[in-house]
Amino acid sequence: MKHVVVFTGAGISAESGLKTFRGEDGLWEGYRVEDVATPEAWARNPELVQRFYNERRKAVLAARPNAAHLALVKLESQFRVSIITQNIDDLHERAGSNNVLHLHGLITLAQSSIDPRLTYPLERSEIRTGDCCELGSQLRPHVVWFGEPVPNMSKAISLCQQADIFLVIGTSLQVYPAASLLDVVPSGITTYFIDPKASKLTRSDVPICIDEKATVAVPWVVDQLCNR
Repeated sequence: MKHVVVFTGAGISAESGLKTFRGEDGLWEGYRVEDVATPEAWARNPELVQRFYNERRKAVLAARPNAAHLALVKLESQFRVSIITQNIDDLHERAGSNNVLHLHGLITLAQSSIDPRLTYPLERSEIRTGDCCELGSQLRPHVVWFGEPVPNMSKAISLCQQADIFLVIGTSLQVYPAASLLDVVPSGITTYFIDPKASKLTRSDVPICIDEKATVAVPWVVDQLCNR
């Protein structure tokens, strides 16, 4: 069974109503990234950071998987499918995908602020001041902030090296180290890049660019792969 590795970014979730990470004005939901997505921001103003991610979590819980998420589930009937996502939402899982690796964390989990290996499912949409891990430290969002290591990067590299078919969906390929995954994909395999600006964003070694939104292009590509 051939192995399809899928690398997704904010564009696939945008069509479910979730804002992309960084808008054209450089802000995320009206905030400077440096004020809500760095360890320094957490040290400086944990209440602001917590409030910001509590709002993002509420938006994620209200969102629903779209046609692109659902199409990727269909691939599992004929292929081994591994999804590597930069997104912190759980829409791939709720759509039904079985093998999802989150590079930048999962917002529906909390983690210890002193030991990132300690994570906890959330029973409500908010993490509150005073919610602590088993070591007594304040819980924080299970999100990899700028300036922090990406624990799942080595797993993602290994998956990419095993790919027979590679799909890139809804990412600008501007955030590193995640964008460097294209460097380890075996040369010569079928690679698709799906994004409204794919042909402007991609590199010369990505042979199939589809300048279209994910809900249109992903179901089409999945049908092509399943029927060929």
